[in-house]
Amino acid sequence: MNHKKGFNPLSRTSAHRRAMSRNMVTSLFRYERITTTKSKALEVRKAAEKLITRSKIDTVHNRRQAAKYIQDKTILAKLFTEIGPRMLDRKGGYTRVLKLGFRQGDTADMVILELVDYKLPTEDTSADKKESTAKKTAAKKTVGKKPAAKKTAPKAEKAEAEK
Repeated sequence: MNHKKGFNPLSRTSAHRRAMSRNMVTSLFRYERITTTKSKALEVRKAAEKLITRSKIDTVHNRRQAAKYIQDKTILAKLFTEIGPRMLDRKGGYTRVLKLGFRQGDTADMVILELVDYKLPTEDTSADKKESTAKKTAAKKTVGKKPAAKKTAPKAEKAEAEK
């Protein structure tokens, strides 16, 4: 029997398929979330999960094996310093596939492939919050006050009042 022995060739040559898979895995580790077709996501998921499993133990051998697949040194470092240690307590299932619907042009199934512990980026970071609250308090202080009028010399006013 040939159960679970094959792969989806995705109607591409082996070189194209290999390059596409490498690029998509690199993008997955860079952004931690990518949008693609369902069939591509299921193929990329296999390679990504194997690399994450390797990255949980940071050895020279594991780094070299992962470097054969990931060409970008910064992404390779991120895999071993950030992503691998985050996944230490998990025994597998590092990625998630979320269905989006159908692509308009060719009705291909579109999905989001993301790491399980992915958190949506918030619009206000802590530094931005401090700046925005400082601006708001400054704006509140100036709202109640009238703009400062030009001061004239007090002697001139007294002289005019006496006349």
